[in-house]
Amino acid sequence: MFRRVAIIGGGAAAATLLSELLERAAAQPLQLDWFTGGGAPARGVAYGTMSERHLLNVRAASMSMFAGRPRGFLDFVQRDDPAVAGTDFLPRRRYGDYLEAEVARALRHGKTRGHHVNIIPFAVDALVPERDGVTVIHGEESHRADAAVLALGALPPQPLAGVGAAALASGRYVVDPWPLLAGAAELQPPPRKVVLIGLGLTAVDVLLELSMQWPQAEFVAISRHGSLPAAHLPAAAAPSGDGAELVEAMRDAPEIHRWMRLLREAIAQEGEWRTVVDSLRPHLPALWAELSPEQRARFMHHARWAWERVRHRMPPQVREAIAALERDARLQRQCGRVHAVELAGDALQLTVGHAGATHTLDAELVIQTVGLETDLRRCNHRLLSQLLTNAHIAPDPLGLGVQADSDGHLRHGERCWPNLFAIGSLLRGTLWESTAMPEIRQQARHLADQLLGG
Repeated sequence: MFRRVAIIGGGAAAATLLSELLERAAAQPLQLDWFTGGGAPARGVAYGTMSERHLLNVRAASMSMFAGRPRGFLDFVQRDDPAVAGTDFLPRRRYGDYLEAEVARALRHGKTRGHHVNIIPFAVDALVPERDGVTVIHGEESHRADAAVLALGALPPQPLAGVGAAALASGRYVVDPWPLLAGAAELQPPPRKVVLIGLGLTAVDVLLELSMQWPQAEFVAISRHGSLPAAHLPAAAAPSGDGAELVEAMRDAPEIHRWMRLLREAIAQEGEWRTVVDSLRPHLPALWAELSPEQRARFMHHARWAWERVRHRMPPQVREAIAALERDARLQRQCGRVHAVELAGDALQLTVGHAGATHTLDAELVIQTVGLETDLRRCNHRLLSQLLTNAHIAPDPLGLGVQADSDGHLRHGERCWPNLFAIGSLLRGTLWESTAMPEIRQQARHLADQLLGG
């Protein structure tokens, strides 16, 4: 077993792994060094929002932190409000409360088992992995661990190609929307014409918040296909089967165009596309592993947008709020690719291409809402840059985090480190679906088994 473990990251994935380890009866007491990077431990970016308008995109009954306690989150919220149902979509703020409460409980429980946790509110600057351990460096201090886990969550977003230096320097181009949302009321006078680049769930969060904070603002949202995420049904629909027949057919034909045909046939037979998509969820890592590098690249280019739209859905009440913005002519969606963003006087000018033509669009404020950054080759992250520079890790060739095996061991060259792991979004290239709590809690349980030698 690895007795001393460094957990690097302050979000939900790190908190879940920490809690899993503290729940276990290990052969020897554990020494866990948790490098949270500052901020509120456990919440991270996803659950750090305090807005009641930002809802979970998964029903309450499916959001437990622990694979072995499926009602964990629902029990937590029902203690305060027994009227909450398992089918409800609750504010993400409440989930952050739950994560903090579970970490506090795990710390108390772990102490009774003799485990020791050192919470270090700093980011890690460098790691030096060796066969017999890992040296963790922050500032002028270093810590020795038997193993280290990268649980970094969302990486710092980077400006899109084509955004001019003057546009960035003006402050009118927002690369990371979350600080803006937290301080939107302080921006005076508020802008009246706002352009969003991207139309996924991040864009939905931005629209919900800023449309209320800036009641006079009008929004234009641009994406390649101009489509919003699909919505959940008001009532949960149970699949008619476990999807085993469809999964078997897909494994026998690991090609994207054949998968698309199989999905269309299954949906025609089932009648409700959501149940077909949801039935695949437990099988997605195995299906992704069946695809060749060429087929993965084909998926990313041709089908990713459609899959993301139906797989990561928004609550029905959120869809209605966005529809109301469109009915009131406060939101306009456009198809296209943004080729350039340049400063033009007191505004920004976007050059947008679509269907072989280009047009320009002016905005007082442009917000980048393209979703999660996972490409290590372009991210500005000190620790990951150090690991890449020293060839301790390798980037996924499609820009989906790090190269790793299915157990989360990080690759370097042709081999895997026995004592350097990742969990969460860094494993998208290995597992594909690796960012939501139902997947993260399974990863945390499996990784805890490995770390403790189980």
